[in-house]
Amino acid sequence: MPSPGAPVPPRLPIEDSYLELLVDTLDTLDLPARGQFLKRFFRAITHLDLHDAHCVQIWDEMLVRHRDLSDQSGRLVSLKTALLDVFMSSGLLRAPIIIEYDDLKKLQLNAVTDPLTGLYNRRLFDESFEKELNRARRYGQPLGLVVLDLHRFKEVNDKHGHPRGDEVLRAMATTLTKALRTSDSAFRIGGDEFALLLPQTDAAQALALTRRITSVFAEIIEPLQLAVSVTIDHGIAIFPQDADLADQLIHLADERLYRLKHANHSKAGNGGSRTGTSPASEASASPAQDSEQQASPPQPISIETKRPADKTESDLAAAASGTSAAISVDQLATAPPRSFAIQRKAERVSMTGTNAYAILGEQGARRARVLDLGFGGVAIELDSLEDLPDNLLAVLHVPILPPVRVNLKPVWKQQTTQGNYRVGCAFVS
Repeated sequence: MPSPGAPVPPRLPIEDSYLELLVDTLDTLDLPARGQFLKRFFRAITHLDLHDAHCVQIWDEMLVRHRDLSDQSGRLVSLKTALLDVFMSSGLLRAPIIIEYDDLKKLQLNAVTDPLTGLYNRRLFDESFEKELNRARRYGQPLGLVVLDLHRFKEVNDKHGHPRGDEVLRAMATTLTKALRTSDSAFRIGGDEFALLLPQTDAAQALALTRRITSVFAEIIEPLQLAVSVTIDHGIAIFPQDADLADQLIHLADERLYRLKHANHSKAGNGGSRTGTSPASEASASPAQDSEQQASPPQPISIETKRPADKTESDLAAAASGTSAAISVDQLATAPPRSFAIQRKAERVSMTGTNAYAILGEQGARRARVLDLGFGGVAIELDSLEDLPDNLLAVLHVPILPPVRVNLKPVWKQQTTQGNYRVGCAFVS
């Protein structure tokens, strides 16, 4: 306890307290782990991409410089000062600018964000597209690109003024925020032009998403009470089915977008009312499948009814986005409705090619591969159906998410050509 009247040592600023904590924590780590942490830490504060070993060397030099500067000045020098001195003397930082961290994060966000809609801008779209393509190539997954624009948007500006046009653009941004999955990304790439990047998404899923966006947009824009009927045109391109390179996919999606737009303008000019997308137009807006039809896999057999399951929404959507031999959108609209206990909020996400798995049972003695995951359930693959109960406890391990504990009810099964069993399970509370 300090004696009365003794000077109270000054409290360290929060930044230096954090560095002091890092000193103690890093001393307990082995060299590889220390280098990996410091690499991420230095990248965050300086935007320098340094090797692990170099980062450890800088950190050690900072500790020595801290002692030397404190001894020379006769007072305690902050670790932050010593670290900045090391970076400056090594030539890594030539003209550093002192700025508050929160202000720096705002500047970084503003650099990649459209100020009107809050969506990402064209600059980040170009960077993200290449990163997502590289990831899709590495893991052998499809990547969907959707380009969108607002039909008759110019008429809104002409009749209602630009402030009302801005409201329409913000309504579009709200639509995309509500309709997309957390893994998807939305960008404003032009005046009334938008782009979506959809990882692990094929043509049928991308087409289903555009329908969902169209319906959500119609609901959100209705309160604006516009004299002009503003709708959405779209074009879809899928990696790797349509092309391998970003510019090729963008060109193809743009081409399909304007083909659809031209069809809709022509129909409007002939007196038709544009309340939806025609079958011919939708076919031109989405990628066609290969003409060679592969052999149909055996239909799943319901565990409960012992008969083939009905076609799902995804099956119908996949057929609608196929060749001219597939069913049309009009046929899709007249198909008998399916009732769901819970409305589907997202398409299924394929987990094929990842290390996703599920631990089954109370004791966790059985392991299954996770094939795809959706809002209402999960598809798993088992070597055998032996001892598979009607209700089972499972812990799902999928990329990005923490382990999730769920209750599953098997509803259908299908034997694969390899002799394994694919089982569709619904989530139950």
